[in-house]
Amino acid sequence: MGKTKRIFTLLLRLMAFAATVSATIVMVSSHETASFFAVSFEVKYSDTPAFKYFVIANAIVSIYGFLVLFLPSESLLWRLVVALDMVFTLLLGSSISAALAIAQVGKKGNSSAGWLPVCSQVPKYCHQVTGALVAGFIGLIMYLLLLLYSIHTILNPLLLQKT
Repeated sequence: MGKTKRIFTLLLRLMAFAATVSATIVMVSSHETASFFAVSFEVKYSDTPAFKYFVIANAIVSIYGFLVLFLPSESLLWRLVVALDMVFTLLLGSSISAALAIAQVGKKGNSSAGWLPVCSQVPKYCHQVTGALVAGFIGLIMYLLLLLYSIHTILNPLLLQKT
């Protein structure tokens, strides 16, 4: 049973790692040049602080996820991993929230503020941002599942000792 749990956790961590790396790569590679009334402009992720935060958060979580893959299963550091899983799950959640807010403004605009939607001008860029956000959200779900599983694994022996 212990080996099955370890394989399950490893597969979940690999999927979370793949999702966060994919989100980082897709967002970093998102850029497009468009013309509007003979004025050419280029849009890229680094133009928006929320997208930069999204990339940095996903990169940090990717590095963490990669390092945890090599942690021995009998190590006492797994209790620290539970706390770090929580921190990085919250980091992913906040970065996706910020990036989604900006993506919504880019797609729909904001008539109250006078901001026009830009996705009609740069559709390739918007599709890449959407793909990165979907991958990031999948990574968030994977880390949330890992966090719940880790909490259950750590707390379950304590609950069994009390009864």
